[in-house]
Formats: sequence, C-alpha cells, structure tokens
Amino acid sequence: MRASELRVIVRGRDFRRLYATRLTSQLTDGVFQAALAGYVFFSPERQESAAKAAAAFAVTLLPYSALGPFAGVFIDRWSRRRILTWAPVVRAALVLAVAATVVAGYEGAGFYLGVLLVLGVNRFFLAALSAALPHVVRREHLVTANAFAVTSGTIISFVGAGVGYALRLAFGAGRSGTALILVCAAALFLAAAAVATTLPRGRLGPHLDEAAEQTRRALGNVLHGLVDGARHMARRPQGALALGAISFHRFLYGIVLIMALLLSREHFAARVEDGLSVFAMLLGVSGAGFFVAALVTPPVVHRISKQAWITALLVTGAASMLLGLSFDRPPWALLMFLLGVVSQGVKLCADTILQETVDDAYRGRVFAVYDMLFNALFAAAVVLAAAALPADGTSVVALLAVAAAYAGGAVAYRAAAGRSGRVVTAG
Repeated sequence: MRASELRVIVRGRDFRRLYATRLTSQLTDGVFQAALAGYVFFSPERQESAAKAAAAFAVTLLPYSALGPFAGVFIDRWSRRRILTWAPVVRAALVLAVAATVVAGYEGAGFYLGVLLVLGVNRFFLAALSAALPHVVRREHLVTANAFAVTSGTIISFVGAGVGYALRLAFGAGRSGTALILVCAAALFLAAAAVATTLPRGRLGPHLDEAAEQTRRALGNVLHGLVDGARHMARRPQGALALGAISFHRFLYGIVLIMALLLSREHFAARVEDGLSVFAMLLGVSGAGFFVAALVTPPVVHRISKQAWITALLVTGAASMLLGLSFDRPPWALLMFLLGVVSQGVKLCADTILQETVDDAYRGRVFAVYDMLFNALFAAAVVLAAAALPADGTSVVALLAVAAAYAGGAVAYRAAAGRSGRVVTAG
C-alpha cells in the first residue's frame, strides 16, 4: 500500500466519513455473524448436524441472490447517502426480530427469513458503499483506496466477530445469551446509521443529470435497466472477466470454508462447543491474510497489471490446497492464511477494475449483480459441500478438486484477459 497515496486519501473529509460508516457497520456485521455462527453451528442446545445447518443457512441466501440486480437499479436511482443512513436502521429492526425468534425457541422458516433479510440489506448497503467510493477518491487512487477501505472493513468485521465471541463467553451460549448479543448488534447498527448522517447530501451520487438520455429512460424500468446494464458490461470485457474471476473464486472459497467449519466442529475439537474457538482461530489467521493482501496488492499492481496479479493469486489458491491434505491444524492454519491473501487480493483487483471501467450511472447495478453472484455462488458451494463432504470435513478428493479448479481458472482467466485487448492499468 503506497503511504503517500494513503495520506492524500485520508485527508479527504468525505472519504473519512464514508470510511467511518463502513467500519461501524462492518464491526456490527462481525458481532451479528458471530452470534449466528455460535447459535447455528456450535450451540450445545442444537442437535442437528453442521452439514444440515450449513445447507439451511445457504438456502436463506438464494432468494436475495435472485433479487440482487433489482437492488442495483434502486442504488442508481436513490440517494446513496440515504441508503447508507437507513439500511442500518432497517437492519437493527430485523436483528431485534431475529432475537425474538431465538428467545421464543422458534427455529423454523421465520428465523431463517429474518437472517435472510438482515444479510440481504447488508449486500444492498455494501453495493452502495462501492458505488459511492469513486465520488470521494480520485481515479488514480482507487486501488489504494479500495485496499485500505475494503480490507479495513474486512478486518474490523473479524474484530467484531471477536467482540461477539467475547459477548458469548459473558452472556452464555444458550438462547438468552444469543439474544443479548443480537440486541447489542442492533444498538451498533443504530450507531452506524448515526455515523452515516454526517455524509454530505448529494455528494455520493447518482448524478442523473450527467447521464445520457438513454440511461435516464432505462432507469425508469427495472428490467430494461438491467438489460441495459448487461450491454454496458458486455462492451467492457475486462470488467466482465474481473466479475467472473471473483465469482469463480467465491464458489471455491465457499467449499473450503465449509470444510474448515466441519473440521473445526468434528475433527479439530474434542467437543462441538469447543469447535467455535478453533474456527475463530482459523478465521483470525485468514483475516491476517486479508491484511497482508491489502499491503502488497497496491505496489504489486503498480508494477504488473491487475490481470497478472489475479492470475498469480489463483495459482496461489491451487498451491495452498495441497497444504491441507494432512488435515492437521497447523497446515490448515497456513492454508487459511494463504486463502485470505487470495480472497482479498482478487477482490481488490476486481473492485478497482469495475470502478474504472463502469460508468457511474451503472455502478449500482453492476455492484449489486456482483453481490448477487457472491451470494448465489457461495450458497451453491455450501449446499454442494454440505451434501458431498463427510461429517468431519476430511476429504482428499474435495481438496484436490478445488486445487485443480483454481489452476484451471488461472489459465483460463489469463488467456481470456490477454485476448480481450488493452490491459487496464493501475492508473
């Protein structure tokens, strides 16, 4: 990460406010997700298998995946400041509703519907953040700004998960303890909304008066707007390839993450409830990889293209899978660290390529489709892993298949990026 660029970026008052909005919300995401993971996967009160719980959780992501592109159209029509202000308020109300279902012991469709809505609104929120960033940072600083803001958000979500874990130790692992953690998360979401009110009105777009007449007509109809957005992406092959690369990685990441969860629950720990601390350790090590990727990605892509760095990261993903074949804790910790580097490095490059190649009037739709693919492919990976993996997560065949997929994806992406014409530079 270039220190000189970073100093310029953080001097911007509007960037700092957008950054604070991101951090407050993503800290709360970590608290919410820790409460959810502890209750669904590692609670002694719940006897269903981790695989069944993973499959049920994946189902909650699928409906929003289908609705994701429609959210993008609204991001391109509504004030992004208003979205960033009200989305946390809506999430606070939904989290309280989920807490009520936990206290009541109702673990059916209502519980998972509440989780679905909380996660769905979050994807809407994050898409608005990504669409707003180019309005507070100069184009030539987007790589560093993404590395700093997005990675900080990811790291603070890990911190939030740690806070959630500490609250679980304080409040207990049962229904009442989980509900109290969720109440704390709701309060933090309201704090995120308060931070968002400091953002200036009208600064974050969309600026429809600057859009072409055909764009304004497209925004009048959701379906027509989505088709128009797809055509926009089709004329930008580097952006489409970046979207494909991050979606492909997300699917493979979902498989490995469920393997790590099953191993933590059934293989690495003597008791199910002890598995949460093991899984938290693996996630913490992965978070360190995210941080390293934020440091190395900006200087690397200033020397080589973002496309070359994505290719190298996918190759790293293939090599990292081989470390896990022993199914011991230390090699898996190293595997998760490298996977964290791959995850964040690919994401930073993909985010920046999309921000550089997509016109502002289309950014909301493109990033909402981005989030849709994130959810849909992750959910598909979880369902596949839950159905195919053994209960303890130990599968040599699955690891080798993921390694082969990463290697094949690296070759295919590099070849397609080379054919698509001029390489998009870091700026």
